[in-house]
Amino acid sequence: MRRYGPALLLLLSGAAVLRISLFGDLYLRYVQAGLRPYLVVSGVLLVILAVLGAVRATRTYEDDHDHLGEEDEEGKERDVEVDRGGHDHRRTPRISLLLAVPAAALLLHPPPALGSYSADREAAQRAAQGVGTFPALPAGDPVDLTLGQFTSRAVYDSGRSLKGRTVRMTGFVTRGGDGSWYLARLLITCCAADASTYKIEVRGADAPVNDTWVTVTGTWRPKGKLGSDAAWPPVVDAASVTKVKEPENPYERR
Repeated sequence: MRRYGPALLLLLSGAAVLRISLFGDLYLRYVQAGLRPYLVVSGVLLVILAVLGAVRATRTYEDDHDHLGEEDEEGKERDVEVDRGGHDHRRTPRISLLLAVPAAALLLHPPPALGSYSADREAAQRAAQGVGTFPALPAGDPVDLTLGQFTSRAVYDSGRSLKGRTVRMTGFVTRGGDGSWYLARLLITCCAADASTYKIEVRGADAPVNDTWVTVTGTWRPKGKLGSDAAWPPVVDAASVTKVKEPENPYERR
């Protein structure tokens, strides 16, 4: 088994990458959609390397056994690199096989997208730099906005374009320590490792269970001075809160 350790690790890693990228959309939990081709190519290469590694290990094993009967009368050792303790360096240390555990976990049970725990840890993020005017919102209510768009206008728009408008936004639920709750969404540039948080305080409706995905329809409640810490997080007075299925792509893009 130790002889095939590297090949097994490569195979598990390649299969896991292909499972989330080639055979489904689970990769969207971790990276942007545009990185899918690179994941597929990487997974295929890992599988190919695993096969080549297994073939090489098999041939080495057969060669070793062929040499067993060729030792001379003086008991010379076979041409195998062995240290003083008698360890075969061409075999994989057992401890290294533990690296297969995370690869197997990704293959069998991919972890979920980042959620309320990550949102709670994230310091208040700013969607724009400085106070200014924003383009007019589309006609008709409710107007669909991302959390980033709503936050930018609520915190920085001197033209108050949200005033008197009904908005509709989708995100997951995260609770505050004082009984308040928030609609949150994580934004990524490349992958989940660089995620930052937008969150909006929701008032006028009971809080669903943490990490539940909901669509909130309501109106903006002005809060604090524009561009100040007092304006964060922005507030929406909810007219309705509807549970929805987690989107195929749970992240917003910068």
